[in-house]
Amino acid sequence: MTTASTNGKIHLVGIGPGNLQYLAPAASQAMAESDVIVGFRAYIDQIQDLITGKEVVSMELGQELERAAAAVDSAYSGKIVAVVSSGDAGIYGMSGPVFRVLTDRDWDGQSPAVVTVPGVSAMQAAAAVLGSPLMQDFCAISLSDLLTPWEKIRGRLEAAGQGDFVVALYNPRSKRRQTQLLEAREILLKHRPGDTPVGLVGDAFRPGQRVKLTTLQDLEKDADFVDMVTIVVIGNSTTYLHGGRVITPRGYEEKTRSA
Repeated sequence: MTTASTNGKIHLVGIGPGNLQYLAPAASQAMAESDVIVGFRAYIDQIQDLITGKEVVSMELGQELERAAAAVDSAYSGKIVAVVSSGDAGIYGMSGPVFRVLTDRDWDGQSPAVVTVPGVSAMQAAAAVLGSPLMQDFCAISLSDLLTPWEKIRGRLEAAGQGDFVVALYNPRSKRRQTQLLEAREILLKHRPGDTPVGLVGDAFRPGQRVKLTTLQDLEKDADFVDMVTIVVIGNSTTYLHGGRVITPRGYEEKTRSA
């Protein structure tokens, strides 16, 4: 077991979609009281004005465990640390790597203290741009096979299709991964019609925000619009388009008719 200073603390901070208007006051406070800010270089750039004078540990993508280890080392030395993630730290963010490192070091659950500050996730931001696509049961699935075998991801897509979930796809396409999005489309087409609405949102609430409405059938033609920072929201059997918005009804109409 690593011995910690009783003053050490880790804030797991979700900074939201990137526009500081949507940064929670609790996140600002956590960073203000921290001695050290740890994060991916692009996320550090987004909060630069808030962390002047702080010790900054900035790393690249793929160095999540190294970032987590640096944060834990600082906390065990008695420092207050903010580990920043885009969106929400608990949704494909840095909460997992930090707790993994703490587990490996036989953390006692008390020292250093760990506090999570939630943020607006990329999925929530995309949904806000699109309208109301997440009003029924939904799921988030990452198409990145870097940490999860593709066969397991395929199984999750099949289950989401069978369950008629609205599906939000994270990490849908990159320069290295060109086929996973199209395979996800084929899987879901087995369970819902080709005219199912699909919303594509890149860089939600950031400069350069991009939005495109399409259908599950036409997603293949629109694949070039999609990259790693795009969220792909695929409707369920009740989702429709109206007024340039993607709308999934909550079900009040059915409840009223059955009353």
